[in-house]
Amino acid sequence: MEPMFDLIRGDGPLVISMPHCGTALSPGLAERLTPEALTLRDTDWHIPQLYAFAERLGATRLSARFSRCVVDLNRPPDGASLYPGQATTGLCPDTLFDGQPLYKDGQAPDAAEIAERVARYWRPYHDALAAELAQAKARHGFALLYDAHSIRSRVPRLFDGRLPDLNLGTARGTSAAPDLIAAVVATMERATAAEGLTCVADGRFVGGHITRFYGRPADDVHALQMELAQDQYMDEDAPPFAYRPDRAERLQRVLRPLLETLAGWRPDA
Repeated sequence: MEPMFDLIRGDGPLVISMPHCGTALSPGLAERLTPEALTLRDTDWHIPQLYAFAERLGATRLSARFSRCVVDLNRPPDGASLYPGQATTGLCPDTLFDGQPLYKDGQAPDAAEIAERVARYWRPYHDALAAELAQAKARHGFALLYDAHSIRSRVPRLFDGRLPDLNLGTARGTSAAPDLIAAVVATMERATAAEGLTCVADGRFVGGHITRFYGRPADDVHALQMELAQDQYMDEDAPPFAYRPDRAERLQRVLRPLLETLAGWRPDA
């Protein structure tokens, strides 16, 4: 069986999760998807490339291989909505972000297939993530989780207007220690201002299942989510959704000090 994820293990307390960068499809799925879905438009494109510098910080990197069209690794396994009352996509989504159908008529998965996908694709990723966090905590006494995402800068169904360039999620201040959140926010605000970019903390995206479930400061596991506007590092509008090094370099000048602040934080420092 094809591996569910890629793992690059570092020796520091920082674990970077990339649950939506995968593009592989489960056997037979491509034939069931609409032509628009087959573009994989809603992928968090090029996130491993954008954050490649993090290896020099001793970070562990866990990145999904399979598309969120198969199963969304940042949703709870019971499919409960993370944003009740707001438009979103589910555990095994049946629509794209813009509301277009993901599947051809009559081809969406039933409950049994969803359960099978959770067991085959969702569970191995989360088992690996839990193990890496436990290992980091055993080695350092605490663990830091950074959940790395990106999305098109304009998706009217999900949010009004243009998304800020950097969108930090802290589960409204509950997923990490207050002084860690304050340090990261201060670094983000300073670095984005210097580069002419915009940022927000706990705006439209406050953190998905990974941030909310694993972020337990009382148990010495601190989690943050970052949602990036894709037009700041790639061509977001149409395939092949190309990586743009000229744009990415400016964004990395913000992400690098932000991750340095996170990786360098120590409890009660």
